[in-house]
Amino acid sequence: MIDQATIDRILDAAQITDVVSDFVTLRKRGVNYVGLCPFHEDKTPSFYVSPAKGLCKCFACGKGGNSVHFIMEHEQMSYPEALKYLAKKYGIEIKERELSNEEKIVQSERESLFIVNNFARDYFQNILRNHVDGRSIGMAYFRNRGFRDDIIEKFQLGYCTESHDALVQEALQKGYKKDFLIKTGLCYETDDHRLRDRFWGRVIFPVHTLSGKVVAFGGRVLASATKGIKVKYVNSPESEIYHKSNELYGIYFAKQAIVKQDRCFLVEGYTDVISMHQSGIENVVASSGTALTPGQIRLIHRFTNNMTVLYDGDAAGIKASIRGIDMLLEEGMNIKVCLLPDGDDPDSFARKHNATEFQEFIQKHETDFIRFKTNLLLEDAGKDPIKRAELIGNLVQSISIIPEAIVRDIYIKECAQLLRIEDKLLVSEVAKRRETQAEKTAERLERERRSAAASAANSAAGIGDNVAPPYPEDAAFAEQAAGPDGNFPPPEFNNLPPTEEYVSFIPQDGKEGQEFYKYERLILQMIVRYGERVMCNITDEEGKETPITVTEYIVNDLKQDDLAFHNPLHRQILTEAAERIHNEGFTAERYFLAHPDTTISKLSVELISNRYHLSKYHSKSQRIVTDEERLFELVPTLMINFKYAIVSEELKHIMFALQDPAVINDETQCNSVMKRYNELREIKSIMAKRLGDRVVVSY
Repeated sequence: MIDQATIDRILDAAQITDVVSDFVTLRKRGVNYVGLCPFHEDKTPSFYVSPAKGLCKCFACGKGGNSVHFIMEHEQMSYPEALKYLAKKYGIEIKERELSNEEKIVQSERESLFIVNNFARDYFQNILRNHVDGRSIGMAYFRNRGFRDDIIEKFQLGYCTESHDALVQEALQKGYKKDFLIKTGLCYETDDHRLRDRFWGRVIFPVHTLSGKVVAFGGRVLASATKGIKVKYVNSPESEIYHKSNELYGIYFAKQAIVKQDRCFLVEGYTDVISMHQSGIENVVASSGTALTPGQIRLIHRFTNNMTVLYDGDAAGIKASIRGIDMLLEEGMNIKVCLLPDGDDPDSFARKHNATEFQEFIQKHETDFIRFKTNLLLEDAGKDPIKRAELIGNLVQSISIIPEAIVRDIYIKECAQLLRIEDKLLVSEVAKRRETQAEKTAERLERERRSAAASAANSAAGIGDNVAPPYPEDAAFAEQAAGPDGNFPPPEFNNLPPTEEYVSFIPQDGKEGQEFYKYERLILQMIVRYGERVMCNITDEEGKETPITVTEYIVNDLKQDDLAFHNPLHRQILTEAAERIHNEGFTAERYFLAHPDTTISKLSVELISNRYHLSKYHSKSQRIVTDEERLFELVPTLMINFKYAIVSEELKHIMFALQDPAVINDETQCNSVMKRYNELREIKSIMAKRLGDRVVVSY
């Protein structure tokens, strides 16, 4: 874990124009710089860089942020990796916290496994180039596949000789430990305790992680060199650093192209990926001959929502693989399928065509997955009524897991036409499936909630009765929040509302268009921009004045009416700001821009870089008064507008709840809802009196 002082040094050193100009040609335009966006096909410069704010943003695709965000997005790195990248660029020594002995052992072992894999990769490459068998067998195979030398070098391809222990002997001679050779899967131990190479007599395909580390190997048998071997491909076994279900072959080389093209091509094997790269199509990955897993889907979804699956026309293979594609639909991805001509796979087709021809073929022949699946199963079912009924059930299941209602409706209508049945039948069946899925999800969430509540109770029992931990599952954070070190806000501002227990009748979906949510975002903007600024002073009975910051005012004002932000992420930001507001040197803008949770840091960039102003106010001298100068006026106005709007919306949804038979027939639940309704009506009445001639803030 990188300490905050080092993170601050990196952020201070990383000038946004310097970082971005490594990848984008920038031209000065006024006080800013502009260039072609590296994240989408940009024909006119829409990517702006502000040296004053330290931020960049594309006003076409919306991507941007600070220097760390830019590197994360462009190089597809994690937050710590991006920090280390910038630290290396500016010659800053990374200082990380001291690890425990157990953590040191685990980290040391992981690093050792990667080191051994790097040795093996270099060994295989050296054999391919310099060993007589490597050149005559391994290199000959790659040349026969049409691979150029630069592509062989790029993918770090190699060869392992027919000797059953050549790699083992070389590794042991150079001091690599037997345990690590076995744990990486490079070799295995026989019954008589001899070590044998796993990949002997095979050409080697290294598998890289997202950041480019060699995590595993695949080896293809060459019949002329290894007669009698029936297994065509051998892959590294699962290890502490390699989990096949979370890796995709070629993702390291494809990630930038996937982001730029906003599309990923999915193929089956190593050579398919390599040949398509050589033909000029780089946004391609392989599932390495296995059905897609949730981990692989999440990896792809980080870069794009659009995927085209390329099939070679083998019917058995297609039917086996479409079962896994339902998971892509459930993830909300836009899936298309393209069948290549008979006798061709992506490898052979790519060798016959250049990138333009290949992509033109895909555009002409690709079809959406649901239509493709319908036609495929219809052909298989024929006129058999039982098979057609099974087909309908299969399609209904696929459609029901699609999250977007509009997309589901379109597919229902198309499938009804293809199947020649009434769409009402499909609508009814899809609704039943979704209801069943919703019940299962609700049961799972309830189990998780109860588990979290139990964990919270256990954590709270150890930290005192007066402090409600904002995140019950994080005992360490709760203990820190309750620490009596004097660095936290005064008692009247210290006890935040129990935000994780905040119950709202307003549904989460569609909240962005509602009035209260707009005010909530504006208040959050004030927290991120000015959270630590003093907006007013309060005087006690003895005449002593206490300065009140923006964050303290917002926390206390919400607490007075037992309200909270509707969005959990907004609640988290307010909680963290309140916890740190009296820490020496704390600046809300800097803290949230550098937040390790990229969801928070990117939201902070958006809040800070928004081009609109909360208000336009002119003094008598016509001087424009800034928001910061009017905090004492703006913050209370935003708060009263927000609270009035959210209470009004809450009351409306409580009325809907009271019309639910399940609530009406449950006396306990009904009384609880009515109690909340009466409380909110009273709060609304009080706020209406406070409002008077209220000022509506423009945005």
